[in-house]
Amino acid sequence: MSITLARIHVSAYRVPIASPVATSFGVMQNRPAVFVRLEDSDGAFGWGEIFANWPAAGAEHRARLLVEDMADLLLGQRFDSAQDLFTQLTDKTHIRALQCDEWGPFRQVIAGLDTAMTDLEARRAGLPVARFLNPNAVQTVPCYASGIAIAQATDQVAESRSLGFSAFKVKVGFDHDRDRTLLRALGQSLGTGETLCADANQAWTLPEAERFVAACRGLPLGWLEEPLPADAPLTHWQALAAQCPIPLAGGENITGTGGFADAIATGVFGVLQPDIAKWGGFSGCWPVAQAIGSAGLRYCPHFLGGGIGLVASAHLLAAAGGDGLLEVDVNPNPLRDAFDPWQGAATRGTLTLPDAPGLNITDLPDEIAHFVSYSRDLHI
Repeated sequence: MSITLARIHVSAYRVPIASPVATSFGVMQNRPAVFVRLEDSDGAFGWGEIFANWPAAGAEHRARLLVEDMADLLLGQRFDSAQDLFTQLTDKTHIRALQCDEWGPFRQVIAGLDTAMTDLEARRAGLPVARFLNPNAVQTVPCYASGIAIAQATDQVAESRSLGFSAFKVKVGFDHDRDRTLLRALGQSLGTGETLCADANQAWTLPEAERFVAACRGLPLGWLEEPLPADAPLTHWQALAAQCPIPLAGGENITGTGGFADAIATGVFGVLQPDIAKWGGFSGCWPVAQAIGSAGLRYCPHFLGGGIGLVASAHLLAAAGGDGLLEVDVNPNPLRDAFDPWQGAATRGTLTLPDAPGLNITDLPDEIAHFVSYSRDLHI
């Protein structure tokens, strides 16, 4: 059954924050998000989220990119499925993205649109997205606490533990000696069954990463994420993997089915982390998640945004199964928390998906309305 898109609503948001979120390559001074709603000619609708963390002006840029450069490819157009939309938009925006060399923004907008279209399809089928993708999907997924600043890790890990998390990921890549010292202390403070991971956010050259790995031998780390730039030569990744007893993780900065196939084939990763809002939506990330599992690797979706993308990532993990964990940023973010992904549950160590159609998001929460920085409603 074909789908004719009749309406698009897109909104960009910005929330001031008291404590900036620092990574090795830059600092987020506020929390942005871009949410998109698609509606077909029969009134069926679906929600998606478009990656907007970087650059600083990214949220409004992505929203305007959708409105001013892609709406003509959507409104009044007929699509057979989300996969058809994903394929058509990828093909039809190729020259536009090539002309301005903005491959990432176009891919990110398409990803959010694909998520919204998949949500719409699942609603029409009367199924949660996870079971729309896989009838044998699980309903509850385990979560880990992410976005923890190494300098504040002692307090943030304790707070996360009180919320029910037993796995924690801290950001490193700032000061080698301090990072190592703090990681060692954190490792010694872990309780039974708890896991600690480290994320360098592409901070190091190969010699720097080798030095860090050598200094951290014996630390109980679950994985070391993006110790090298995503585009570092394969020989560098292979050299580091050969001497690193810790599983290497990456994937948030890999795009395309071919890109992930290549990453799997290298044999250097123990954990792969596609981001549903950066590339692929469900149409791209679902087959990639299956390929990761089939290769015997661990699939842990990357996500650090608002509530729609987090819920979508949870559905994708629930469909994929396996031993993966859902990434949950523990820094304050009303654009996530207002959606109440845990449905009032006191513990956040697991997330249980409701048995409701689609992503179970009908409207945007009223309490985020005053954070809008850009909003447009388009229709035929």
